[in-house]
Amino acid sequence: MADVAYYTKEGIEKLKEELQYLKTVGRSTISKAIAEARDKGDLSENAEYDAAKEAQGLHEAKIAQMQEVVASARLLDESKLDLSKVLALSKVKIKNVKNGVVMSYQLVSESEADLKSGKISVASPIAKGLLGKKVGDTTEITVPAGKIEFEILEISR
Repeated sequence: MADVAYYTKEGIEKLKEELQYLKTVGRSTISKAIAEARDKGDLSENAEYDAAKEAQGLHEAKIAQMQEVVASARLLDESKLDLSKVLALSKVKIKNVKNGVVMSYQLVSESEADLKSGKISVASPIAKGLLGKKVGDTTEITVPAGKIEFEILEISR
């Protein structure tokens, strides 16, 4: 079984929608491809049929994986988050101590991470360096570009 992962309500809904899409539209599309390939004659020499069957196997594996993810997903009640320290689903405003640049991120599960909307995975180096810290704390985080010192300015939900 997959590790338990914590999600926002939107994140769990997105997972369920994707799983439903894979089970309905995805399966239907692959079934049509198999039927079309089967109609083309001798299955022993039909590369299209073999490719469609392989795609079906991969698709079913993806469905099984998504079902496992959904089964292990847990909803975090954002209204009950402890705002005294950085936790999963916290929104945190940090300042790069060296150049003064201020950034805001929300720490989310890996599948919800989207840098464009300010959501970073709790498994990322920056998030790992922020977890458990309080407002006013500074932390040195090792990122691909080297070590960067950040100050935690604000924690919210």
